[in-house]
Amino acid sequence: MTVLAKLKIFATYPHECSYLDNKEATTLFVDPNATIDVDIYAKLSEVGFRRSGPHLYRPHCRFCNACVPARVPTALFNPSRQQRRVQRRNADLHVSEVEHIKDDEYYQLYASYICARHRDGDMYPPSTEQYHSFLSCGWKSTRFFEFRLDGKLVIVNVLDHMSNGLSAVYTFYEPDLPRRSLGVYSILWQIEKARLLGLPSLYLGYWIKQCQKMSYKVQYRPIELYMNENWVRLN
Repeated sequence: MTVLAKLKIFATYPHECSYLDNKEATTLFVDPNATIDVDIYAKLSEVGFRRSGPHLYRPHCRFCNACVPARVPTALFNPSRQQRRVQRRNADLHVSEVEHIKDDEYYQLYASYICARHRDGDMYPPSTEQYHSFLSCGWKSTRFFEFRLDGKLVIVNVLDHMSNGLSAVYTFYEPDLPRRSLGVYSILWQIEKARLLGLPSLYLGYWIKQCQKMSYKVQYRPIELYMNENWVRLN
């Protein structure tokens, strides 16, 4: 019996979908009392699970399959002309890995981002409790990267380092710099970071074609989508 086969998986009751109007959602989640490590986390990512805080989950809706796990094969990724312009536009940002993002400076950027970009979502209004519980876990897999412009914090990337790739847990950034396309730049940087680390994939979470905030992920080509229990590559 495989490690995954031994895990207990539970399902939530149907609830209102966070992404699509007038849709009902059901979520599978791994037993919160199970012992999880980075290896198990990596195996679960291969079958479409994601992390929120210490919880691992995957959509499992009865009448909908709109949430499709997506990952970028880092060795094959080829940025578009527009994406290369975004890279050049942000070449002046200074990037550092930091041990934690507990200080108020990080939370204030997070709160500004949520208020500006996600007022219609489950994470609004932001709170410090939500911030810390959502981004942290105890598996020693999480890495934090800050990006500064002339000393000012403008981006934070939260990434999980697994044996099979980096998982883009969350990115938040200064909402008042639209010309820089900081969200696009963050993903381009993450793809390159995974490639430099010798990791085959950047896991981007769920692509949802019908949801504008989640449909952008197929702009990074080639992309691999987890459909019918197989990863399918789109060039």
